[in-house]
Amino acid sequence: MRVVLAEDLHLLREGLVHLLRAHGLEVVAAVESGPELLDALVRERPDVAVVDVRLPPTFTDEGLQASLAARKRIPGLPVLVLSQHVEQLYARELLADGSGGIGYLLKDRVFNSEQFIDAVRRVAAGGTAMDPEVIAKLLASNARNEPVGRLTPREREVLELMAEGRSNAAIGQRLYLSDSAVGKHTANIFAKLGLAPSDDDNRRVLAVLAYLNDK
Repeated sequence: MRVVLAEDLHLLREGLVHLLRAHGLEVVAAVESGPELLDALVRERPDVAVVDVRLPPTFTDEGLQASLAARKRIPGLPVLVLSQHVEQLYARELLADGSGGIGYLLKDRVFNSEQFIDAVRRVAAGGTAMDPEVIAKLLASNARNEPVGRLTPREREVLELMAEGRSNAAIGQRLYLSDSAVGKHTANIFAKLGLAPSDDDNRRVLAVLAYLNDK
């Protein structure tokens, strides 16, 4: 798996390169600015980009904007964005084109190597990996939304894991539920939110995230 990495802090960038390589991933470029990132993504066309949101020269959202620009030139380019803080706007912009292969993690998750590498691989495979704190904030902002308010506590648990990008099997393992029970909960969630059901895990995740982001 070929990775392009963008991180302006030298020590963190080198640490991420080491971590990715230790898990068998090939880092084909490791850059520190937005313009360098866009050039590397277009040139290398990696299997996945791992990108800090804030990069030189202005340290606002160069990483995100370079990634979005690259996705316009390379449709479906998988991008995993790292951020110091939860910003709903970043999640909204990532979801704007409605395609998979996206992720948004807080930088703290990098220190859990298994969780981080799992997210990288999931995004590279065209899936979705959203930080639990991002999902929690989206749900909190929707607390007064009548459809979300109709969800049972168990359905909210399933929704949170679904929005993170977990499959039915993974949700069942986490919550100790059978496949049929998870299927029943997801069907109820989609019915209460007024969303069309789908057997495609990634389309399902994107639909839920888009719903939460739009409220």
